[in-house]
Amino acid sequence: MTKPEQEGRRRYDSLRRLTQAHQTRAGIADAARRLFVSHGWAATTVRDIAREAGVSVPTVYAAYRNKTGLVQALADAADLAADLPRMLDELETAQDPKRQLAAMAGYDRRLFERAGDLIALIREAGRTEPELADLYAQARRQADQTRIQVFSAWPPNTLRRGLDMSTAVDIYATLCSIDVYNTLTAERAWPPDQVEQWWGEALARELLGR
Repeated sequence: MTKPEQEGRRRYDSLRRLTQAHQTRAGIADAARRLFVSHGWAATTVRDIAREAGVSVPTVYAAYRNKTGLVQALADAADLAADLPRMLDELETAQDPKRQLAAMAGYDRRLFERAGDLIALIREAGRTEPELADLYAQARRQADQTRIQVFSAWPPNTLRRGLDMSTAVDIYATLCSIDVYNTLTAERAWPPDQVEQWWGEALARELLGR
């Protein structure tokens, strides 16, 4: 084998190891999510996750440190699954506040549709696990901050008369919540796209001036 061929082989071997590492991390995360959702946070051990993923316990610790690290990684992945970049692009290109509200509602719909079980898990486990309570609170603060940034960029008097910023954010968070989404989809049999459309219309009615 020539030297260039050897260098190429080493380069592809490196890429192959990196791919395998990503696949291992993804397998661990998928196994953890299944167990967390089906058995609960407290009842699931790192050993259970390792067995479900087909890896050793040290491999789980090396990849994610602990169960909390796994949940943090799953929460980060939820943003990507809901296509956060898409919402940001839509916010930047849509100058009309109504269209921006629709873009935000679309993101929330995708988030709850693809990661609602994980959000519910974090909220419930946070009742007894301070680290998860902090994670849930941090996610809520970040979501509120995004809404404040969007609403603050609107021209004066865009918000409905008499509506202050804090109340506007509260109204948004109440309407576009995991509980409302679950009620409409699970109990009332609404398809997700119907929820998204209603959210956009309801937000415009509640937040924007005539």
